[in-house]
Amino acid sequence: MTGSAGKVLVIDDEPPIRKLLRVGLGAEGYSVIEAPNGRDGMEKLASEAPDIVILDLGLPDISGLDLLARWRAASITQPILILSSRTDEGGIVEALDLGADDYVTKPFGIKELVARMRVALRHKLQQQGEHPIYKAGDLTIDLVKRLVRMGEEDVRLSPKEYDILRILVQHAGKVITHRHLLNEIWDGTTDVQYLRVYVRQLRQKLEPSPDAPQYITTEPGVGYRMREPD
Repeated sequence: MTGSAGKVLVIDDEPPIRKLLRVGLGAEGYSVIEAPNGRDGMEKLASEAPDIVILDLGLPDISGLDLLARWRAASITQPILILSSRTDEGGIVEALDLGADDYVTKPFGIKELVARMRVALRHKLQQQGEHPIYKAGDLTIDLVKRLVRMGEEDVRLSPKEYDILRILVQHAGKVITHRHLLNEIWDGTTDVQYLRVYVRQLRQKLEPSPDAPQYITTEPGVGYRMREPD
């Protein structure tokens, strides 16, 4: 029987992790399908048509990165969340650049994981239609009119600042890697320090406390995440 919240494919070779997810996600209303390796995961993805995939990078037969690259090349559209160790920063960045929707690091909490899953599933639905107005707290952004307001005040942004903000808003709630932003804004012709300067400028204009940002947060060593809209 499919859980009311949806069907989740968990691909992980560690039985304790699979049990944790089976019990924890089951309690949240999800139906959990398990695969202990990459080959089984490929078969289950094709036969079970899950709503979302939770993928470990360190599988015994096929690497999670290889699976991810194959699926995105084949236009598999299910959201894919990466499970990774805290020391696998490079793998996380590569996975996100290959098309993963988000990541959680081991050890993790079920509540955090479910929140990331909901963002990924909601983002997939939003891609089917335009959502030009972003509002969170006092910040309002109209992507059609290219207007940014903080409370009742208009905020003036440079073209590059606006371009960075637009990409973050279009993927609000998801982490966007440094590499993705550099490729989108500068065609990959500049380095991450240049990007950090612009993000710092954005925070000075948008954040009540730039040193403790609530809208544009940093994912250390990975990229940035825009707060979800209200």
